[in-house]
Amino acid sequence: MPIPVSVLDLAPAAPGQSAGSSIADSLAVARQAEESGFQRVWYAEHHNMPTIMSSATSVLIAHIAAHTSRIRVGAGGIMLPNHSPLVIAEQFGTLEAMHPGRIDLGLGRASGSDPNTARALRRRSVKADEFPLDVLELQALLEEGTTASGVRAYPGTGSNVPLYILGSSLYGAQLAATYGLPYVFASHFAPALLTQAVDLYRAEFQPSAHLAAPYVIAGVNVVAADTDDEADAIFTDVLRKMARSFQVGGPNTSDEQLDHLIVAGAARQVEELFRHTAVVDAATVATYLRRFVETVEVDELITVHQAPQVQARLRSLTVTAQAMSLPSEPSLPASSALSPLTA
Repeated sequence: MPIPVSVLDLAPAAPGQSAGSSIADSLAVARQAEESGFQRVWYAEHHNMPTIMSSATSVLIAHIAAHTSRIRVGAGGIMLPNHSPLVIAEQFGTLEAMHPGRIDLGLGRASGSDPNTARALRRRSVKADEFPLDVLELQALLEEGTTASGVRAYPGTGSNVPLYILGSSLYGAQLAATYGLPYVFASHFAPALLTQAVDLYRAEFQPSAHLAAPYVIAGVNVVAADTDDEADAIFTDVLRKMARSFQVGGPNTSDEQLDHLIVAGAARQVEELFRHTAVVDAATVATYLRRFVETVEVDELITVHQAPQVQARLRSLTVTAQAMSLPSEPSLPASSALSPLTA
């Protein structure tokens, strides 16, 4: 059975693009992902970033789920220290009530923002340290439905929305292993500790009522096009955009000058972010992704289709799905032991 392949959509907005247009593009991506056989589509909580329109993550999930029918939709992830577990239980309990068996909840402990924005979110500096306890409180609200103080989430109680621990370090791997939850590594932008984190998670995993065996999802960037030249051209635009965001060169640096700086090594941090990136044509995308799966020993891929224009993202989805022979109605393999996480 083919490995499940999913999509992380950052709801990107190009310069001058409206929020409404960006969200419409994300809906088009989700519909294409559903039609092409991808397992799930997730959205990440970010704040104060003019190029990302997924800050109100649960609202966006509701919109996408309402305009699709089969694909799982969720957060990859909610930055739990920004919120009370009760509020997130209510939000995702509501989503599950509206779209039964289709909602996922990935949890991270970063702020998804800069320090000033974290303060605007009323995030206390100690909240990250409380993340493990907040995960347990949220889990209780979604399952048994009550906390030690007797508070319940309506909707939410008994919804059993599946939880996933997200991370880019060994911390998340350790927590996911201890709690017996699936682990998702953000190797699409923080690849350095991927192998160590996956090895730690598998070695220390404790079976739970939620998961009998380790389950690893890893992020990988994909720029798949009909030809290598086309894929290279798209990825060059991606690198330029990221390099400018890192202030490589001056504000008046031309594309040609920026390309020279990148080749000369002035954007090593940008290149490291994209260490795990398939810039390939239709004939070789499957080879790259399957080699990644075998090397890292992951159970599922979550792909980030990097392209400035939505049509290129849609084509990348189609090319990837065809190359990976994704089923028209995806389902997790029984051997993944994810029941009851996949209702």
